[in-house]
Amino acid sequence: MISSPRVGPGVAVGVTESMIRDLVHRFYAEVRIDPLLGPIFDRAIGGAWDEHLNKLWDFWSSVLLMTGRFKGTPMAVHVGILDIGAPHFQRWLDIFERVALEVCPPNAAALFVGKSRMIAQSLQLGIAVQRGGPPGSNFPNT
Repeated sequence: MISSPRVGPGVAVGVTESMIRDLVHRFYAEVRIDPLLGPIFDRAIGGAWDEHLNKLWDFWSSVLLMTGRFKGTPMAVHVGILDIGAPHFQRWLDIFERVALEVCPPNAAALFVGKSRMIAQSLQLGIAVQRGGPPGSNFPNT
C-alpha cells in the first residue's frame, strides 16, 4: 500500500511558503522594536537574526505545511530565558495576531493565530512546571 504524503492544515486555507516568510519577517521586525519584547530578543538572539528568522520560517512551515524542516527544541530554549513571563507572551500574541491579519487572508490568519495561542499556552505551562509551579497554575510573572 502506497501512503500519500501528509498535507498540513495550512494547505486547505492557502498558506504558502512565501506567506510564512512574509509573516515571520514582518512579525519579528515589529518584535525587534517593541519596548517590552525587543530587549529580551536582543539578549537571546544577539546578532543571529537571519538564522533566527530562517529557523522560525522552518518552524511555521513544519507546523502548518508539515514540511518537517524544523529541527529544534523550543521548550528548552524558552525555559532558558529567565526574564520572560505571562505579559511577554501576551504581547507576543497581540503583535502576532495583528501582523497575521495584515499579511494573510482571513482563514489563513485564523489558523496562524489559533496555532500560536496553543503554542504559547504549551510553552507557558512547560516553563511554569520547570520553574516549580504546578501544572495548571498561572504562569509566573517574572
